[in-house]
Amino acid sequence: MLTFDYTHMMSDVIGDRCGITEAELERFCGPVAKIDEQLRAAYDKGELPFYDLPFQKGVKAIVELADDLAGRFDNLLVLGIGGSALGTTAVATALLPTHWNLLSTESRAGRPRLFVLDNVDPAGIEGTLSLLEPERTCFCVISKSGTTVETMSQFLFAREWIKNAVGDKYKDHFVMITDPETGVLRQLVDDEGYRSCSVPPGVGGRFSVFTAVGLLPLAATGVDIEKLLAGAATISPQLRSPDLFANPAYLNGVLQYVAFGKGMPISVMMPYSDQLRDVADWYSQLWAESLGKKMDLNGKSVHTGPTPVKALGATDQHSQLQLYMEGPFDKVVTFLATDGMADTVIPAAPDIPELDYLGGQSFASLLASEQRATAVALARAGRPNCTIHLNEFGPEAVGALLFLFEVQTVFAGALFGVDPLDQPGVEAGKNLTYGFMGRPGFASFREEVEDWEKLIKTRALVVD
Repeated sequence: MLTFDYTHMMSDVIGDRCGITEAELERFCGPVAKIDEQLRAAYDKGELPFYDLPFQKGVKAIVELADDLAGRFDNLLVLGIGGSALGTTAVATALLPTHWNLLSTESRAGRPRLFVLDNVDPAGIEGTLSLLEPERTCFCVISKSGTTVETMSQFLFAREWIKNAVGDKYKDHFVMITDPETGVLRQLVDDEGYRSCSVPPGVGGRFSVFTAVGLLPLAATGVDIEKLLAGAATISPQLRSPDLFANPAYLNGVLQYVAFGKGMPISVMMPYSDQLRDVADWYSQLWAESLGKKMDLNGKSVHTGPTPVKALGATDQHSQLQLYMEGPFDKVVTFLATDGMADTVIPAAPDIPELDYLGGQSFASLLASEQRATAVALARAGRPNCTIHLNEFGPEAVGALLFLFEVQTVFAGALFGVDPLDQPGVEAGKNLTYGFMGRPGFASFREEVEDWEKLIKTRALVVD
């Protein structure tokens, strides 16, 4: 399904300044085996339940609920943010036909349009709802805690919008995806009778695409979620191998870590496919929120973590590549390439001799040539890059790709010596927001900011 080509990461190809030697990699064989033991121990203690998601039972129940929603509604809106939204968007962009929401009902085989409202910008919320008929619209409300301020404010607005249109039947237009036992949303499910799905305990948002968080909306639009999971399950044994040179997640994790240590803290994800463009967005959260940490596992202040950057080939060859080629030696580029694109032929232009060479070739071959050329150009300039190639594009390959990155991220957390499953920096921002919005019990956070603001000199320029 996948090929991981790291040729252009090695010193014998790109030079010693940024390249990595075979000896450097081999020195990690022992530490990798130790980390693998630690991960297995954590898994045995139930601390890494996302490893089990490709083999989960209960998928048929999700498919049945998804089919029911598809039979009753024209529009499905996901209310969620971060990990509750990015995985769904990434897989939908990859596997649904392009411009899905603009297709006719017949072209969508009766499946609903999909909207992911992952922000609280009023223009986006009201602008989206203004296009829809509430009677034909369903919402997936996703919050494990049930207190996510963005999602719950969206929910309150959506509930009022539906209520005004359908009255007492408004609950039929919602599915709650939340903690199986606790939280505000679970309480609403129990008290008011909303339909619901559970997020397995211990699975954080950025690792939740293979739960109902991603599977329900994707199945409702017709994505074959069983094949998606099958792809992850197929690659799972290889991703559990302690052999550094047999495990692509471990190998890429080490390569990225060594590059970081050589002064390359920026990790560029550059798909050469419109279908995979949102995988880079999903990866950015996974990599940044998991590895960007102030404290290490021993409580030492380290302020570490690579910075993910998303790009798109060939588009960003004309916007970012100049920096990658000739700017600071501080980036590692990961290309995503794929077979299976539509073989759209470029017409001949006999009256334009300069363009004769294009006639009869395909856009897919042009894009593939541009990816290969960019990788080689970077390598010849001494810039490290690797390529993950999806050999057969489809749900299995996409599932394998996402699962590879999840395992790679947890493994990299051990290399960096940080907890890849927490996000204390995000929690700090949440608490301050609660304070500003007047949530009971959070007034002290607002007071702290107000006291701090009294001590600083405000600098602001008004432009009339």
